[in-house]
Amino acid sequence: MATNFPNFTLLLLLFLTPLIFQFPHQVSSECTCDRGTSRGGDSDSDGHPDGNKPLVYKIVAICSILAAGGIGVTIPIAGKKFPALHPENNLFFLIKAFAAGVILATGFVHILPDAFASLSSPCVRENPWARFPFPGLFAMVAAVMTMMIDTFATSYYKRSHFRNTNKALPVVVVGSGGGGTDSSGELEGVAAEHEGHVHVHTHATHGHAHGSAFGPEDSEDSHHFRHRIVSQVLEMGIVVHSVIIGVSLGASGSTRTIKPLVAALTFHQFFEGLGLGGCISQAKFKFRVAATMMLFFSLTTPIGIVVGICISRGYSEDSQAALLVSGILNSASAGILIYMALVDLLAQDFMNPKLQGNLRLQLGANVSLLLGMGCMSSLARLA
Repeated sequence: MATNFPNFTLLLLLFLTPLIFQFPHQVSSECTCDRGTSRGGDSDSDGHPDGNKPLVYKIVAICSILAAGGIGVTIPIAGKKFPALHPENNLFFLIKAFAAGVILATGFVHILPDAFASLSSPCVRENPWARFPFPGLFAMVAAVMTMMIDTFATSYYKRSHFRNTNKALPVVVVGSGGGGTDSSGELEGVAAEHEGHVHVHTHATHGHAHGSAFGPEDSEDSHHFRHRIVSQVLEMGIVVHSVIIGVSLGASGSTRTIKPLVAALTFHQFFEGLGLGGCISQAKFKFRVAATMMLFFSLTTPIGIVVGICISRGYSEDSQAALLVSGILNSASAGILIYMALVDLLAQDFMNPKLQGNLRLQLGANVSLLLGMGCMSSLARLA
């Protein structure tokens, strides 16, 4: 299967890397709102302007989030050596359902409300932002664009693979048994009428066998290709939000803000990594591509925190530029994650014949999904 996924992943990295450096520049604008101070100027939880204490928590956050993300995204890859963690194992169905619930709750409960709060803030000019629900629009457009990328990429692969398969099929024409019939013209007529079928010609008879040009290996390749699209688009949606939340945490000077975020983001990063790692494992990437995707996922939030620390003095969370950038990107990220969780993770696994044929596994997957949604939603009080 000749698919150029290393280049696709490289394009993803090239697209998102400028975002990491452009976002701090945008959010360092002066505050244009008279509504008090931003988080960047908050004091610590004891009411004393101690700069060292928040910095310690930020370092702890970098270490814990990096470790949680790295472990979460690595566990499914380790399934190749541990049968209990193999992607087709019953236990992994339950874990992946829980992770999908976490991703779904992240989109609906964490990111989308943040986007509405940013774009409806008094610090943002009323016209046009307060006159139309732009976060819902951006989320809808992002979800539809994700669907288009998903379907166009899959259909393009199937068409190109079918053409390559037809070219690879040898067609041998042996003279027909008498009658002076033009066998080549007859073959062309049959080929036009039965495109995609395998034709068999003999001396005594003329017949054709009906069958798909795709064998078991081709179907498996198509299945892996689907997982490759899912894993890379899912990573894009996760990374966009991770940049924003990392910069926000790193720029904050309040321990009351940082401490609950450390716990929430560690949990969040672990299970998001678990869901993403499951897709990467099922896609059967080459080691170099899989390692690049895992490393990029694990490092994005810690790098965002480091960038936030560097710009903390000039950061204004209530500036119009910061609110617009974070609101638009959060809306798009929510749309991507909601679509991926419902369509590419839950629908695909819940319609799997293995799960459909096992009532206990089906009930377990539903309970696991609800637990993931509930646990992640409960963290909204902390975050």
